Amino acid sequence: MEFLTEYGLFLAKTATFVIALLIIIGAIGGLVMRQKLAHEDKIEVKKLNIHYQNMALSLKSALLSKHDFKQEQKAQKKKQKQDKKAAKSKDTKKHIYVLNFDGDIKASSVDDLREEISAILTTATASDEVVVKLESGGGMVHGYGLAASQLKRIRDKDIPLTVCVDKIAASGGYMMACVGNKIVSAPFAIIGSIGVLAQIPNFSKVLKDKNIDFEQFKAGQYKRTVTFFGETTDEDRQKMQSEIEQTHFLFKDFVKQQRPSLDIEKVATGEHWFGTEALELGLVDKIQTSDDYLMDQAQQADILEVSFQAKKKLKDKIPLLAAILNQTDRSNSNETYLHLR
Repeated sequence: MEFLTEYGLFLAKTATFVIALLIIIGAIGGLVMRQKLAHEDKIEVKKLNIHYQNMALSLKSALLSKHDFKQEQKAQKKKQKQDKKAAKSKDTKKHIYVLNFDGDIKASSVDDLREEISAILTTATASDEVVVKLESGGGMVHGYGLAASQLKRIRDKDIPLTVCVDKIAASGGYMMACVGNKIVSAPFAIIGSIGVLAQIPNFSKVLKDKNIDFEQFKAGQYKRTVTFFGETTDEDRQKMQSEIEQTHFLFKDFVKQQRPSLDIEKVATGEHWFGTEALELGLVDKIQTSDDYLMDQAQQADILEVSFQAKKKLKDKIPLLAAILNQTDRSNSNETYLHLR
């Protein structure tokens, strides 16, 4: 009898342990699944109309009496209900889709931009509008060329495109901006700089001074004419200058196609201008901040801020690993890139 009692207690303890273990495993699995879902690629949409309304209510709560503030809240809820009913009817409001592009030298944000534009093109119509809040001082030709091509996808669908520049849209940034049907600039935003730049340090004299030989093997007369360590000849310089001039010609031609009324030879000198000067030259169409432009539209349009949230890669989660990989990429590349500057 005592044996059966002890055996029963053993079974009960074992069952309790197994159940507890299963609960813990289930909890961990659920957490992992939630984390996995949280880090999947996704499009996020924020309705800026509500954001503006909430800001106004926050201020009114401090300015109005309790009674008046409650009346304001009731009026606001009533208006939101009316807006929902209008959205369900045939006479829907115009939709304005807002994108943010903050450009670095590689135009790295183009990967997010292409996803955001693809999402918008599935629903937007010619009666809607896309607003791009653009900030960029320019960078690599191929990166900004692709970014400009992504914006052209919007124009090609006959959807009005407005580009707002609050701080800077220079060189590659202006290559993107000029695609817009309309460019809106803040008064002191930097606009223009339609030019091309290539620069590379050369250590050939240092190597000679240290009696270090540099050898380079290539096939093709003009493969890597200017490098870090090789001696640059006059022929190499001429070839590089020729490539820069050709790129500048293509840049000017692209801008001219987008804005035919521009005196391209006057503005394609590599100079930049502030917004008010750029308006006189025809580089932009209106002087206004992006905030004022969007708030002016908020009464007659639904304003939706669209952003793409990419799944984080391992190197993005570990900053040190990202730094090592980026350094490796740079050390493995000895190409000279032309910059739109």
